[in-house]
Amino acid sequence: MLRSLSIDAEKCTGCLQCEMACSYENEGVFNPAKSRIKVFTFHDEGRFVPYTCTQCDEAWCLHACPVEAIVMNKATGAMEVADSVCVGCKVCTIACPFGTVNYNQDTGKVIKCDLCGGDPKCAEACPTDAIVYVDADATGLDKMRAWAAKTDNAASARG
Repeated sequence: MLRSLSIDAEKCTGCLQCEMACSYENEGVFNPAKSRIKVFTFHDEGRFVPYTCTQCDEAWCLHACPVEAIVMNKATGAMEVADSVCVGCKVCTIACPFGTVNYNQDTGKVIKCDLCGGDPKCAEACPTDAIVYVDADATGLDKMRAWAAKTDNAASARG
């Protein structure tokens, strides 16, 4: 069973524990700038939205890589960067429509979320369950049901 990260921005408090856990797991330092998950802050609204690689089925980053350094991990479904193959050309960073593939100045390679090999530290560290690791098939259906419930309520109110 493949799993994926499910992010509920309404639960995010902007504590950055996800960024700290990610940077420590992947880079060995507590430094949000080195995290593969980012929390975007909407200052005027006082809201926070965590975002990271969604492990797209089409994986534009994978298809764009001229040296085939991005491969799918069949066990986790994550698109992973093979450091030994990556030449740091950054074509995948341009191909990603979400901006979640980034260049690491220290290594000269690209980095992106790899789901921590199936044990994502961002979800583990999130104190409000804004980030959870769930059955990949359930995430889309659950979101559609939640949207439908809101839509039904709004239609009933207009009634």
